[in-house]
Amino acid sequence: MEEKILKKEPISVMVDEGKSYFWCSCGQSTKQPFCDGSHKGTSFLPVKFVANENKEIFFCGCKQTTTQPFCDGSHNKL
Repeated sequence: MEEKILKKEPISVMVDEGKSYFWCSCGQSTKQPFCDGSHKGTSFLPVKFVANENKEIFFCGCKQTTTQPFCDGSHNKL
């Protein structure tokens, strides 16, 4: 299974300090940008992110980033 390009833009999320988030790396989750277990049985794993403050984070939507789970602008090359 190859990662699914969900969208060619970042996904903005307000995160809460101290909370753990699990970013979907496969693109199959119905709870984007977060994992819902759709990767089960594949080589994909969710990427854990723990917020160190309350703020807006731009998670990668295209799943091509080199700075998982954050957007690095890779969607501009698709």
